[in-house]
Amino acid sequence: MENLFCERLKELRQEKKLGQIELAKRLDVSKGIISLWENGLREPSMSSLILLSKFFDVTIDYLVGLED
Repeated sequence: MENLFCERLKELRQEKKLGQIELAKRLDVSKGIISLWENGLREPSMSSLILLSKFFDVTIDYLVGLED
């Protein structure tokens, strides 16, 4: 999960032309959390995955690499 999640999160963020700080503000999390997720140093909680999937309008399965 970790590697595909990291890649997909970064790609989705860049597609929306957002920096880590802007994404963090929109999700009400710290910039450090976004960085940790994108670098594979921490995995998001289920509630964070739900928040991310709603924000980017993708499924959780897509985010974690279970579907394309």
